[in-house]
Amino acid sequence: MNARPLCAIRAARPEDYDAVIAVVDDWWGRPASRDLTRVFLDHFYATSLIAEEADGTLAGFLVGFLSPSESSHAYIHFAGVAPRMRRSGLARELYERFFARAREEGRTVVKAITSPVNSRSIAFHTALGFEASAPVADYDGPSLDRVVFRRAL
Repeated sequence: MNARPLCAIRAARPEDYDAVIAVVDDWWGRPASRDLTRVFLDHFYATSLIAEEADGTLAGFLVGFLSPSESSHAYIHFAGVAPRMRRSGLARELYERFFARAREEGRTVVKAITSPVNSRSIAFHTALGFEASAPVADYDGPSLDRVVFRRAL
């Protein structure tokens, strides 16, 4: 791993949506923006994070929230790091900060999901201590199988 990136990490704001959505498809190398609608930063900005380089360039983000239905759970919906910042420790830092916030709020479990073909995401999450399920058929609808991650805090 490279030295820790020189990024400022702060709570997201609703207006960060435009910067995030402008890069997400490019960062993923496939259409991903359809899974990250404006509602997430309009309503969960206080528990989401933005990482910026010194010049204000977006370096990474994490969109997560404290479950309103499961009082012990938090959920990471989407996270991304600029390709030039990958393997720098930034993604881990974003996750660790989210874990800390979830703990502060009394949450004991963090969950996330990914597609079974997303081997990089599966490897990243398991390296962070998440347990990964077998692929769950039709999790997000017909032919939308998902791996479900769970991590105790």
